[in-house]
Amino acid sequence: MPLRSDWSARTCSLARGLDVLGDPWGSLVLREIFFGNGRFDAIKQRLEVADTVLSKRLGWLLEAGLLAQRPYQDGSRTRQEYVLTAKGEDSLPVLNAIIIWAEKHLDAPNEVSHMRVIHTDCGRPTSSADTCSHCGVPLTAANTSWHSFKRSDHPMPLATAPAETFPAGTFPAESASPETEIPA
Repeated sequence: MPLRSDWSARTCSLARGLDVLGDPWGSLVLREIFFGNGRFDAIKQRLEVADTVLSKRLGWLLEAGLLAQRPYQDGSRTRQEYVLTAKGEDSLPVLNAIIIWAEKHLDAPNEVSHMRVIHTDCGRPTSSADTCSHCGVPLTAANTSWHSFKRSDHPMPLATAPAETFPAGTFPAESASPETEIPA
């Protein structure tokens, strides 16, 4: 990510990981994609981010292989939405860890500025980023919800990577479903 020094070739795994996941805007974009909010305008509105900043982050996440693009119909126009790849879905424990750490150590500015990681199967909040602290089941995007008090009064299931992965961060046109609507 050219925003700073390139750490992708460092010998330290943490440095290489931070090269991809260490940018706050990039992590917030991933949060939106996990919430099922994969359309450019919807992400922009939710994050209140400039077009150039969002375009760069989406480009870097595509290049890093965490996101792919999938076509959808917007009236008579075909546009692209962003979806997780398997590699992107694997970033969930990192985002969960940040959420859990922030809830534990940082004061929220108001009562609705909280977020909980919920294991959907048992319905309980967890204090672990990768395994439910109540029932011991490993957390995945398929069995985890995030409860953002600002966004909703109930936990929201997370998006998962489509079953197939395609080269160069794109999906073939025939795999797109024009009826698919991802809520903002």
